[in-house]
Formats: sequence, structure tokens, C-alpha cells
Amino acid sequence: MAAESLIIIPTYNERENLPGIVQRLMALPVEVDALVVDDGSPDGTGCLADEIAGRNPRIHVLHRAEKNGLGRAYIAGFEWALKQPYEFIFEMDADFSHNPGDIPRFLDAAREQKADLVVGSRYSNGIRVINWPLQRLLLSMSAARYVQLITGMPVSDPTGGFKCFRRATLAAIDLPTVQSNGYSFQIELTHRVWRKGMKIAEVPIIFTDRFQGSSKMSGGIVQEALVMVWKLWWQNGLRRSPRIGS
Repeated sequence: MAAESLIIIPTYNERENLPGIVQRLMALPVEVDALVVDDGSPDGTGCLADEIAGRNPRIHVLHRAEKNGLGRAYIAGFEWALKQPYEFIFEMDADFSHNPGDIPRFLDAAREQKADLVVGSRYSNGIRVINWPLQRLLLSMSAARYVQLITGMPVSDPTGGFKCFRRATLAAIDLPTVQSNGYSFQIELTHRVWRKGMKIAEVPIIFTDRFQGSSKMSGGIVQEALVMVWKLWWQNGLRRSPRIGS
């Protein structure tokens, strides 16, 4: 029988981090399964994931032919998950910037607050970011404020990538029509949930930037996010409040 929760981990050249993150997930006090979505990593991450999965039936691997963006990797993972009986479906980075130990807190928030989406927030009731240069921190905080001002969405960390969706939430937001693929992917998903009037809860987290490997951030990803926010406002009928049934 599958666990109630699935953790989706997109990977591209994460061979150094993958064994450790899987070990942490399997040691949690709540049972979870994990799905590694590998974009043809040239460093052999996909092959290593297959080896780990061969030893543990709670680990699954989805191979994609090439690197095609974070958003497409998550969409593929979500579609895979919705064919299984999971009730809670997580997004989480492979590089330990997200602490696996926070997962039980997400599940508690989903159940106790009856939330459709739980967002791990770096900026709720303070700033909790480790190992980021000041410029990167200011960019992230400015992006969060930018999203709030244009869309009206009252989420303190709309660009954060540590999330827990209920199964019904993902099924309701029409995944094949999601346009974003980079930095703005997280904004678009959260906005789609919010504008339908679904409940979003925020859980404060400590974000620790990667110590191994390299960041996937680029100028093009930032530009995509700047434009996408205005598209989301337009899609919501120029409203800055939820539109039920949109």
C-alpha cells in the first residue's frame, strides 16, 4: 500500500545530494513515498535514483529525456502522482535548501487548518534565509512584494518552492494549461489555487541555500516571472481578489 504522502523531487545533476535527501525522507516520523523526476542528468543522477529505487519500494523514478525546466518536471510529477492514491503531494528541492524535517508540520497544517495548499514561507513573521548573498535576498523579497502589489494575493512567499498540495487541489487547477516553467511557476500555481477561493496556509521555514552543486537561477527566469505576474492579473479579470470558479 502506498503512503498517504508523496514528495516530488526534481533533479538535474544532483548525484551528490540525492542519497542524503532520500535517507532523510525515509527516516521521517511520518511515512512518505518519494518520486525523483530526473531530466537526463549528465552526472548520472537518474541511474543512481534507479539504484536507490531498486532497494526501496517507497522510492519511484520518472525519467525525462532532457532538461526542460522546473515547471515541466513538476507537471510530469503531478500527473504521475494523480494516477496514484496519494492524498498529499509535495514539491521539494533536492539540495537540502528545504528541510525534510518540516514535512510533518506541513501535514499538520493541512489537516488542522483544512488547507488546500500549504506553502513553506521564508518571510512569514521574519526572514529565515541562510547562505544567500544580500543581492539574492533582496531580489526574492522584492519579487514577493511585487506579486502581492499586482495580484493582491496575500501570500508572504509566493515564489517559494516547498509546498504541499491536496490531491483535489492539483486536480482542480488544470495542470496542462500551466504556462510558466521557471521562477514564475511557483507564483502561477499558488495564484491558481488562490483565485479559485481555495484555502492557503503558510508554515514558517528556514531556507538554507545549497552548499553543493550550482543554482539554476538565470536572467531569463527572472524576466519570465516579471511578465507572468501581469498575465495572472489579467487572467483573474483584473481583480485583486479571488474569483470563484475561474
